[in-house]
Amino acid sequence: MTAPGKAQAQEQGPLDEEQLIDSRPRNAMNRSGHRQASVFNSLAGCHLHHPIPLVLKLLMLTLFAGILVAILAQVSNIPSRQEYEQDQSQQKQVYQELAQMKDRMSNLCRPCSWDWTFFQGKCYFFSKSQRNWHDSVTACKEAGAQLVIVESAEEQSFLQHISKSKGRSWIGLSDLNKEGAWHWVDGSPLSSSLKKYWNPGEPNSSGEEDCAEYKGDGWNDSICSHKKFWICKRSASSCPRE
Repeated sequence: MTAPGKAQAQEQGPLDEEQLIDSRPRNAMNRSGHRQASVFNSLAGCHLHHPIPLVLKLLMLTLFAGILVAILAQVSNIPSRQEYEQDQSQQKQVYQELAQMKDRMSNLCRPCSWDWTFFQGKCYFFSKSQRNWHDSVTACKEAGAQLVIVESAEEQSFLQHISKSKGRSWIGLSDLNKEGAWHWVDGSPLSSSLKKYWNPGEPNSSGEEDCAEYKGDGWNDSICSHKKFWICKRSASSCPRE
């Protein structure tokens, strides 16, 4: 007589075996899936936690490299002691040459001062400001000169050309002492050979015009109190021959 349990096992044997066969892969798959999930989670944890320190390390390394490059660049720009001494020597040489040049320039003989113009043995000053005729006479005297006296056709052409480009300018000619009797500032009378330099119709003595000026292409008589440019004249310095 068969035991009830054994009979039941025999009756259910095929099904249980099939179920056992079917259940094994599922359990194995469940256990494998669980392991894969655990591995995946651990890997995911690694990927979540480790990138931040790595990025920081890369940033710190880049920053350090930049600082190092900057330091090396600064160090490379610092001249060596030999280069510094050479530079100092060159500067000293330049200063010595400039000093020597200054001495040579000061010893140069110039017939006229720097702001005066040389022409045929005379020095001429063309003012940059304007004064009346009397103040112009005084300004020239203070400079050791005279308000210009014209003595030749060449001098007249030279002065007329500059005055025409610069502006109306006083000359040392007037009839203040006697109407119609024109004299230079040194007291000498106007020669007949120079009277041709008056502009047409001049001098007309209109409105007490007692002082002469350069105007346009010739001379003009004008009111002495008017302000104009002026021209001084003095002898040029003689330079010693070597």
